[in-house]
Amino acid sequence: MKGTKSSLMQDLYFKKVPEVKSSVSEVNCYICGKGLPDGYRITAKTLPNGIALFCDVHYSLQ
Repeated sequence: MKGTKSSLMQDLYFKKVPEVKSSVSEVNCYICGKGLPDGYRITAKTLPNGIALFCDVHYSLQ
């Protein structure tokens, strides 16, 4: 390939991505307020009025 020039061109196209919004909150039992730092497992349960979080003790009561 003596005497020939080879060039590598790369075009980058960026598409506008919609803004992603998120939030976080501490995970605690809806009934007793205990959470992961207290050594409890937390499970979400869908109720007629929304989603609630329960510890392993109170989940079976609902």
